[in-house]
Amino acid sequence: MADSVHSDQQNPVTKRGGGDPASRGRTTIADGVVEKIAGLAARDVVGVHAMGSGISRTLGAVRDRVPGGGGGKSGVTRGVKAEVGEVQTALDLEIVVDYGVSISDVAGAVRENVIAAVERMTGLEVVEVNIAVSDVKLPDEEEEEPESRLQ
Repeated sequence: MADSVHSDQQNPVTKRGGGDPASRGRTTIADGVVEKIAGLAARDVVGVHAMGSGISRTLGAVRDRVPGGGGGKSGVTRGVKAEVGEVQTALDLEIVVDYGVSISDVAGAVRENVIAAVERMTGLEVVEVNIAVSDVKLPDEEEEEPESRLQ
């Protein structure tokens, strides 16, 4: 009898649920989450004037002024498109650069900043970041701010 009590005390305690709590379940990340992270990271780069094409920025500015006019992309995600899988993501960015900057240097810095931010925050592997430069902001150009038709 003493042997059975002694052997029970030496048995290792088994964990319930089988394994590390971090591996119990799935985490999914929406495309929009990755787009926001990438949009903010891209805007942090010196030489990036804006995100998106002139038309999308104009339409977005009008949409932002209309109450309940959401529907489209928010300012943070404008110019960013993400495809998110279970462990990888790919991004397409459309940027406007300031006149006088090296476009290749800005694109490289955007790519580096976006990859670092997305991978750090999501744990996803960024397999590609495609960058389309849609415009150059000249020093004497006014902002494309449409006049509001609302009063």
